[in-house]
Amino acid sequence: MNFNFIGKKISSITSILPENESFFDDEISNYNFPPKKSRILKELMGYEKHRVASPNTLASDFIIAGFEHLFTNNIIEKDEIDAFIYVTQSPDYLVPQTSTIIQHKVGLKKDILCFDLNQGCAGFIHGLFQAFFMLENPKIQKVAIANSDVLSHKVNKKDRNSYPLVGDGGSIAIVEASKIKNEIFCFNQTFGENALAISIPAGGFKLPSTDATAKDFEDEDGNIRSLNNLVMQGASVFSFVQEYVPVMVDSLLKEAKLSKEEIDYFLFHQPNKFMLEKLADKMQIPHHKMPNNIVQNFGNGSGITIPLNICFNLSSDAKKNPLKVCLGGFGVGLTLSGIIMDLEKIPHLQLITLKESYANLTE
Repeated sequence: MNFNFIGKKISSITSILPENESFFDDEISNYNFPPKKSRILKELMGYEKHRVASPNTLASDFIIAGFEHLFTNNIIEKDEIDAFIYVTQSPDYLVPQTSTIIQHKVGLKKDILCFDLNQGCAGFIHGLFQAFFMLENPKIQKVAIANSDVLSHKVNKKDRNSYPLVGDGGSIAIVEASKIKNEIFCFNQTFGENALAISIPAGGFKLPSTDATAKDFEDEDGNIRSLNNLVMQGASVFSFVQEYVPVMVDSLLKEAKLSKEEIDYFLFHQPNKFMLEKLADKMQIPHHKMPNNIVQNFGNGSGITIPLNICFNLSSDAKKNPLKVCLGGFGVGLTLSGIIMDLEKIPHLQLITLKESYANLTE
């Protein structure tokens, strides 16, 4: 599905990360594999270190800290936010929605639209879709999109397939109307027949968590996890990305009447370095135009990888220069989502750290 918008911009992005760094070399003994094989995987996938939240840190803690940073530094006023979209797969509760808890804790006005989106890898893109739709209404002037997850809480430390790449954290993007009436080109497809390629089997109403679902087992590849833990069918997801992301990008370029060379950056969700390098090679895109270093430095934080990519890799460029970018989210669902848009100069790009003492105070 292709659909378009006119005259919307991202005016601020704040990425919030836990202070704790965990290093792949220190985790090798956790895995049921020879260290030599694990180090080969490290080089291939780009594993180095990842940010992992403490067990008592909630996904909402990152967003509360992010909002307080925005308000303290006068980047935006509380009453300016007319809608708040919270995208997570790590909610504080099943009921109520976490967006309302955050709204109260940070003091957002009551005359506001608040809702949660359950989305992961394409979560930032889906948040932008919703914000763009909302901004079509003149009553809504500014929308805050927050993404955060603490997926390390749901990954087994003995699972070499998933634990080395997972990262925690959050991001807040402020989206508003732009005086420059540039067109935004959007694309989305859903492949629900492969939804369980990335899943947490137990914990929902279909299979509630029990003592039995908490028992560890070893899969056919030697990874150890329980049914309460995140599982990814790596080969299936890799094939999905390599087959369908190029089709999505070609469709967006056709709609926008642009060539690949006219795009300054391809800012995609980052599952790992290997997958993005192979994707860039297949699409004949120079590696410097498709950054792939987020997992290496921070881990795969699901919906935060795209805004974190902008803050980490484009901070000086995006603050000074307008950029034409292609954003791409792909994974959980399985979902395929993309946007071609102009990033106008973004004066506020921040990467801050959530102190563990702060997280304890927000319980």
